[in-house]
Amino acid sequence: MRIRLREILNLSLDLQHMKIIIAKTAGFCFGVRRAVNIAFLVAKKKRKGVYTLGPIIHNPQVVERLRDKGIVPLENITGKDKKDIKALIIRTHGIPLSLYEKIKSMGCDIIDTTCPFVKKAQDYAKLLKKEGYQVLILGEKKHPEVTGLLSYAGQDALVVDGETPLPKLKSRVGIVVQTTQNLEVLKKVLSDAIAYAREIKVYNTICSSTALRLRETQEMARKVDVMIVVGGKNSANTTQLARLCRSLSVQTYHIETSSEIRKDWFKGAKSVGITAGASTPDWIIKGVVERIREIGG
Repeated sequence: MRIRLREILNLSLDLQHMKIIIAKTAGFCFGVRRAVNIAFLVAKKKRKGVYTLGPIIHNPQVVERLRDKGIVPLENITGKDKKDIKALIIRTHGIPLSLYEKIKSMGCDIIDTTCPFVKKAQDYAKLLKKEGYQVLILGEKKHPEVTGLLSYAGQDALVVDGETPLPKLKSRVGIVVQTTQNLEVLKKVLSDAIAYAREIKVYNTICSSTALRLRETQEMARKVDVMIVVGGKNSANTTQLARLCRSLSVQTYHIETSSEIRKDWFKGAKSVGITAGASTPDWIIKGVVERIREIGG
């Protein structure tokens, strides 16, 4: 018997050998759901020459479904004939300001699915620069969201990760945060920055759904024998969930789809927790639940 994800999100399913607990916060956040819905609506129109600039979200399976419907991701626009590009979908992570201006000059349609929370972080970075602060961005330096934020933050902006010691800072510092970062790391950076700066202005741009997901995952990981974290291997927030679970000494597996699941992971386990990153669709989570039911039932 197949089950619907919506029917099980708030339930614990007692199996013959294991109890499965699914995180209420597992799966798409608001920004990702919005972007994916827009992209598939565009795909329905079967327009030619529609591309996404980079993967629209960090989930290979969703990207492939869009490719099958004719919307192909481009890593850059330099190697493509501009005449072939009729419309570009800007991904949830946003893009650098200079690149946005370049796309506008091409004359193609721009379908901007940048997450509203990322947009807000960009606006705050721009405001801090205008007000004369040296901008610190807490995040992963090579992450596309952070690359975009840097373009709004000014030439003296710095990216910090909360682990590496801070460099010497100016007297006035403004802080913005990659939306998928951890609040505890922000607290540490703020504490470290006080040693350098006389004035600090902070915009906590961590997405509320990220904080909820981390908190629920932490509580769940302390109660189960095995944690399954579902989402793209290239997804920062999914990787963060897996890292959190491992830090709590619970047996943890980060997978993209149910095909990766092995029976021996659950040997002797009485309970398994399932959580998923913000870019993981319901149908993938559902497949994981069904596969574990097959193993445990």
